[in-house]
Amino acid sequence: MSSQSQLPAVVPEIPSVPCPSVPLTESYTYHASTPTAPGPYILGVDEAGRGPVLGPLVYGVAYCPVAWKSELDQLGFADSKTLTPAKRTQLLGVLNSDSANLGWSVHVISPQAISRGMLKIPPTNLNKQSQEATIMLIRQVIQRGIQLSEVYVDALGTTTTYEAYLSSLFPGINFTVTTKADSKFKIVGAASVAAKVTRDACVDGWSFEEEQNTDTRDSGFSHEFGSGYPSDPKTQEWIKDSLDPTFGFPSLVRFSWTTVKVALDKSAHPVKWYVSFGFLS
Repeated sequence: MSSQSQLPAVVPEIPSVPCPSVPLTESYTYHASTPTAPGPYILGVDEAGRGPVLGPLVYGVAYCPVAWKSELDQLGFADSKTLTPAKRTQLLGVLNSDSANLGWSVHVISPQAISRGMLKIPPTNLNKQSQEATIMLIRQVIQRGIQLSEVYVDALGTTTTYEAYLSSLFPGINFTVTTKADSKFKIVGAASVAAKVTRDACVDGWSFEEEQNTDTRDSGFSHEFGSGYPSDPKTQEWIKDSLDPTFGFPSLVRFSWTTVKVALDKSAHPVKWYVSFGFLS
């Protein structure tokens, strides 16, 4: 997905979201146009959707020339959680407004991928999946010809350990991994906006793959998700109402979350799995 022409007319200002009529079944990466201004560049990394039980986890990066920092500081970027949805959408437009100096990318980790990773043996926990997304985005920006000198990352786990790990992978780049980086560094705030707007658009326009071959979409799953966080009463109600005792939940749900496991144990039909290891002998 790399062309705005693939998107429906209803969301032309958000080029990083799939067509609402196409279910999100796999993770994907979107790159805006590559800036042409000379480097070196600074880059920020942040995520949206780490805690919710519903929908994708989105990692975003934003980058601009070091020499353009003062201009960046005037654009209004901040921790996306402190901004209204309208302001976030406006700022995504700002990210798209100066293709010579501003670049951004997102990696959308589908809820199915999150569940597969965390439930397989051995599991790939969310921290590891997050690290892989961050590293992949940084590598792909470098592969697009961008010379990075400074990278700022919102905290993930033990900051010093993660900072040393990233520095070992990308020698010559100065990494800063810290808590609340989206409030401390404007370039991380820009990445936060890209990630949050993309995730919100994915969830708000969610197309249920379970309804693709039916004629009863109007009477199917509700879009009254609430915030998607397990503590949200609206989300709790949606989880309760959307559980099928035989088939479980639609793929919007992260099956690896404790909230979902508890709901299935309580209200779904019990299942016994019989595994034969005879083929190993």
